[in-house]
Amino acid sequence: MTAPAPEMRAGLNSLGFAKPPSETRVVAAMSGGVDSSVVAAMLAKEGYDVIGVTLQLYDHGAALKKKGACCAGQDIHDARRVAEACGIPHYVLDYENRFRDSVMEDFADTYLAGATPIPCVRCNQKVKFKDLLETAKDLGADCMATGHYVQRVMGEAGAELHRGADDSRDQSYFLFTTTAEQLDYLRFPLGGLEKDEVRKLAAEFSLRVASKPDSQDICFVPQGRYTDVVEKLRPGAADPGDIVHVDGRVLGRHDGVVHYTVGQRRGLGVSTGEPLFVIRLDPENSRVIVGPREELGVSRIALKEVNWLGDEALDSDALDGKPVLVRVRSTRPPLPARLSTKGEAPLSVIMDDPEEGVAPGQAAVFYDAARPMRVLGGAWITGTENS
Repeated sequence: MTAPAPEMRAGLNSLGFAKPPSETRVVAAMSGGVDSSVVAAMLAKEGYDVIGVTLQLYDHGAALKKKGACCAGQDIHDARRVAEACGIPHYVLDYENRFRDSVMEDFADTYLAGATPIPCVRCNQKVKFKDLLETAKDLGADCMATGHYVQRVMGEAGAELHRGADDSRDQSYFLFTTTAEQLDYLRFPLGGLEKDEVRKLAAEFSLRVASKPDSQDICFVPQGRYTDVVEKLRPGAADPGDIVHVDGRVLGRHDGVVHYTVGQRRGLGVSTGEPLFVIRLDPENSRVIVGPREELGVSRIALKEVNWLGDEALDSDALDGKPVLVRVRSTRPPLPARLSTKGEAPLSVIMDDPEEGVAPGQAAVFYDAARPMRVLGGAWITGTENS
């Protein structure tokens, strides 16, 4: 069993190069999990010149005590053992300072600004697909391969980013910041496979990680307690304040907006006889705004840092009113919407039907309405307008 290669064409090897695998150098980003391990083993078996690279992103002493996190001490050990079994060289790069500056600090600041961060996107954007990709080039690699469940498909205008074939594992939401230049260099050998097929491949390759559980937590957030991390990085920064109903009533007090997210219902600590949800956060005034569910509906989404992968130019008039599918959370399906070029930012999104729980700090990822598997790009959400 081998993974399909969407970019494969006549006369090219499985990674899209016009030379034999033995003359094609590949840096395999190895996290120590089953997915990236299968990528390294698969490419080594096909005869590619594979170099395994693992990033140390978080303090070993803390990570060794925590299961279920990527880039931890045990994961580095697992990656090294897999590389040894595959007969490929393996390097561990200390990116701890870069990770803290680019990901952890942003994580804390975003929460304190009343937004909801996605550190895995920032890690891909600022560390893995930036610094690690440049290191791969320095090593003379023709490309860098990862274990992400997305597909790189060759179109008429060049490489396109598509959703993974396994919809339950699709990671396109987390890779929306991937630029066209980076996409030219990256390869995703697992994009056409389902997770159970990858597990079977791991067993066929006799990899020690074949039955290893998938990581669940953010690697630097022990047991999912993100507020502990924020308070450690920004001591005393989370001020208490009022919990306020959308109609202006003060319902109670809170210990800091960092403890709340848009759309949250449980754990509000107030009761009015009606179900209440967090509608928005007002960190400047230390207020948590709550209200009934119908107040969560959002029709227009303001954006920043747009990364566009479509065929049209980002400043093209053709984008105004363009129908797309938009995913506003990783766990939500893409929904019909239209792009708008009206306003200060290059793009905003107008939902066909109001969407709930859209939070600043999260991402809006665009998919082609005519070809729903294709990723057209995405951007960070800066604000919303209720329906």
